[in-house]
Amino acid sequence: MAALSAAITVNSAQTGDDPDLNAITRIKQEAQRSQLLETIGSLTDVYGPRLTGSPHLRTAADYVVARLTTWGLQNVQFERWGPFGPGWTNDRFIAVALAPQPYPLIAYPKAWTPGTIGDLVANAILAPIENESDFQRFRGKLAGKFVLVARPMELPMPADRPLRYSADDLRKLAAPSPLVSADAETAGSLEFARRRMEFYMQEDAAVLLEPGGGSHGTVMVGDSRLHDDAAFTGAGFYPWPDAVAAQVVLAAEQYNRIARTLDRGIPVTLEMNIANTYHYADPDSFNIIAEIPGSGPPSHVVMLGAHFDSWHAGTGAADNAAGSATVLEAVRILKATGLKMRRTVRLALWTGSEQGLLGSRAYVTHHFADPGTMQPKPEHQDMSGYFNVDGGTGAIRGLYLHGNQAAMPVFERWMAPFRDSGMTTLSPRAAERSDQFAFDAVGLPGLHFIQDPLDEGTRRTNMDVFERLETSNLVQNAVIVAAFVYHAANRDEPLPRKLLPAPDARWAFPQLPRR
Repeated sequence: MAALSAAITVNSAQTGDDPDLNAITRIKQEAQRSQLLETIGSLTDVYGPRLTGSPHLRTAADYVVARLTTWGLQNVQFERWGPFGPGWTNDRFIAVALAPQPYPLIAYPKAWTPGTIGDLVANAILAPIENESDFQRFRGKLAGKFVLVARPMELPMPADRPLRYSADDLRKLAAPSPLVSADAETAGSLEFARRRMEFYMQEDAAVLLEPGGGSHGTVMVGDSRLHDDAAFTGAGFYPWPDAVAAQVVLAAEQYNRIARTLDRGIPVTLEMNIANTYHYADPDSFNIIAEIPGSGPPSHVVMLGAHFDSWHAGTGAADNAAGSATVLEAVRILKATGLKMRRTVRLALWTGSEQGLLGSRAYVTHHFADPGTMQPKPEHQDMSGYFNVDGGTGAIRGLYLHGNQAAMPVFERWMAPFRDSGMTTLSPRAAERSDQFAFDAVGLPGLHFIQDPLDEGTRRTNMDVFERLETSNLVQNAVIVAAFVYHAANRDEPLPRKLLPAPDARWAFPQLPRR
C-alpha cells in the first residue's frame, strides 16, 4: 500500500478519474489466491488446441462455462453466430522421408484440408508456380507426387528479436504515429492463388508441401483457405474453399533439405498417412458471454475479452489461452472481492478470431452497429469501452489507444499505480489486428494492452505450448485488467470516444451461405 501511495496521492473519497487505491489493494489481495494456473493448464494440456468448429473447442468452452458459473457470474451463455462452416480435426498423421536417407519429418497438416487414402509413398518434386509461364512448365509432371510449392526459404533467427520492450521501444510506441492499416491482398493475387490451386488439383498432385516459416524446428501452420487475411473482408474462398489438395507444412530446415537434394538431381521419396475429419453437425459457432451485474441501469456496460480459439499445431497457449485465462481471472477477482460497480461488467471470449475476427464482428454487428451502414443500435450509446487481451505471455506495459487521444488523460491516471510494475506507456497507434478492431470500427473505444513480445516466435506454431508461458506475468496482468475494468465500470461517463466513423463494408460481418 505504501508503494501505491507513493505512486499517486488521492483523497480517501475518490474524485474524477483518480484511481481507487483501496480497490486496487483488494484486487491484489484476491490475486494471491489466483486460479489462473489451473485455468490455463486445463485450456492447454487438457482441451487444447481449440480450432473453431472443432469438438475440442466445444469441450474447452463447456469447461469455462462451468468455471464461470461456479464463480457466481450471471447470464453465462453461448451466444451463437454464423454460419461458420464445418469443423475440422486431424486424427492421424505420419510423415517420414524414405530415400535417399530415411528420417522422420517435423510436419503438420493444414487445417480444413483433406487427407490421404491410407499410406502414400511417392517421389517429391519442386514446383513453385509464381507466374503464368510456370503453369505450362509443370503441366503433366505433378500427378501422384509430393509437390513442394515454394522455393527454399531463408530462416529467421529468433535470438535476434527482443523479447521485452526497452525504454526506447516504449518511447517509440508512445510517439504520435498515423493509424495505418495493413494493405489488403489485391483481387489479382487472390485470383492467381485460386488458379494455382485449381492447377494442382487438375494435375492430380497428391500432397502439397510448404515450409513452416520458423526456425529451429518451429513450424507455423495455418489453414488452406484463400481469403483476404490482411483486411479480413471475407473475400476469396471464405469460409470454405473450393476443392483443395491435401496440404502439409514442414519444418523449414527439412523442407530446404528436400529442395536442395532435388536441385542436385537426386530423387527424394516420402511417405505420409493423413487422416482428417470434417465436422458438419453444426455450421454455426458461438461466443462465451458472462456478466457481473452493476448497480446502475443494465444497459450500461463495460466489456473485456480475448479470443478463445487457436490454431492446431500447438495447444494455443500464448495465442490465446494466455489472454483468455487473464480475462477469466480478472472477472473472478472482481466477483470474489465483492467490489461495487455501477456498470455491468461483461466478459466475452470470441471464436472465429483466427479466421477474420468473426466472432467479435458478429457480436458488434448484432449488438452495437453494422459497420456497413453505421447506424448505431440502442446498446451503442451506453457501451463504455472494450479491453482486449491478446499479447501472449508478456507483461503488460501499457495500452494501445487506436487514435483515441481524448482517453489518454483518463488512462494516464489509472496507469499510475502500476508504473512500478512496468506499465508506463500509452500508444496513440493501433495495435496488431485483434478483436478490439471490431469495436473501433463502429466508433466504440476498442483498447488493446501492450505486452512484452516474449512469444513472438512461437504464436501459431507447434511451439505454442504451456512450457513457453510465464504465468507470473499473467497473474499480474489479470490484476491490471481487473483494475482498469473496475475503474471504467465506476466512471461517471462512458470512456471518451472518437468521432463515429464513416460506413465501411469491409468490417461488416460477412453474410455467408449455409453449406
